[in-house]
Amino acid sequence: MTRWTNWAGTASASPQHVHQPRDAAEIAAVVERVAGAGRTVRPWGSGHSFTAIAVADSDALDLRHWTGVEKADLETGHVTVRSGTTIKQLNAELDALGLAMANLGDIDAQTIAGAISTGTHGTGAKLGGIATQIVALELVLADGSVVTCSADEKPDLFAAARVGLGALGVITTVTLRCEKSFYLRAQERPEPLEQVLEGFHDFAAENDHFEFYWFPYGKNALVKRNNRCETAQPLSKVREFVDYQIMENVAFGGLCRTGRLMPKLVPSLGSFASNVLSAREYSDVSHRVFVTARNVRFTETEYAVPRESVLDVLAELRAVVPTLKDPVMFPVEVRVAAADDIWLSTAQGRDSAYIAIHQFVGMPYREYFSAFEKIAGAVGGRPHWGKMHDLDAGVLRSRYPHFDDFLRVRKETDPNGVFTNTYLDRVLGHV
Repeated sequence: MTRWTNWAGTASASPQHVHQPRDAAEIAAVVERVAGAGRTVRPWGSGHSFTAIAVADSDALDLRHWTGVEKADLETGHVTVRSGTTIKQLNAELDALGLAMANLGDIDAQTIAGAISTGTHGTGAKLGGIATQIVALELVLADGSVVTCSADEKPDLFAAARVGLGALGVITTVTLRCEKSFYLRAQERPEPLEQVLEGFHDFAAENDHFEFYWFPYGKNALVKRNNRCETAQPLSKVREFVDYQIMENVAFGGLCRTGRLMPKLVPSLGSFASNVLSAREYSDVSHRVFVTARNVRFTETEYAVPRESVLDVLAELRAVVPTLKDPVMFPVEVRVAAADDIWLSTAQGRDSAYIAIHQFVGMPYREYFSAFEKIAGAVGGRPHWGKMHDLDAGVLRSRYPHFDDFLRVRKETDPNGVFTNTYLDRVLGHV
């Protein structure tokens, strides 16, 4: 029996069977065999979801051998990639083809199927999450059949499966709409938090990609602006190592461990971290700017709120933090995304702002997360499917206009709950 644990240590499982298929036919055969035996199966990605969405109690599909770009059309930019491919590998293969994805998050360890299935996103007022870049999907359904869906072919399945939580079938390939490689100029610097909040909507509109990190107990925010440019002027290897490996991982990790040992010092440590933020400016190939190393482990919840509500939500969150029994060691990340039409996308039907709150691994977080969840819920906030939250199907139905449409497609594609688990039973209800 194989023991599985996610990256953050917040979910684990000991499935009875672990399958490692090497092609789509083997994936289909496993699903058909598991379904025939009356068992359930869940595909494993990289374990970067904080929820139990990937937990397999019976059978697990490990897709580590099903990777790589399958085909690429350099004229259209359409690239078909196997579902077990990590975003890091995908970025490297696209780069070799002279292509890139229009927008990415800041972590590249996830598989492409896991990233889209949970609604992973980056930031950009005019851009959607990774799932909005999908042209077509191929899936294995619960009966072992292999189907393709797109905007023109099985459009309801396409609307559901682009952020499908792994509830509709096993994704075998993803066809993405890519574009020619491009450079981004990164401007990262500390700015007074009040100034950032005052100019938030303008900053989001003026930049291709805009986000900021607020350090609780500090007066400064770390602001990141990424905009397209024509040339690359990357950081030197030494500066990159010092800034990202030493300062953002080793040094910050040391501060976090100190705060975990001596919680009374956390406000002072947070203020110190806010005050020693440094500025940097560089340009590089897009994915090298989007992605940063994240070696300090944490727990996280994130909510998408209507963009017009973001400042009110942040004001309430700032008021709550000083009242918490346990202090907060990690910064709050704020990003934006354009509305989309994907049924269970957190940005479905509305321009959104994303507020992600974190706590250093091993430190108490439930009071903090619960307080934030109530604040975000008051404005109709939608939790990231791969990050911690307490909502169930009854509440989520009220947050998603197409929730019942999704359940209808789920009933059609998986009538016996072959792909379900405890998490899906909670957030979608029993099949």
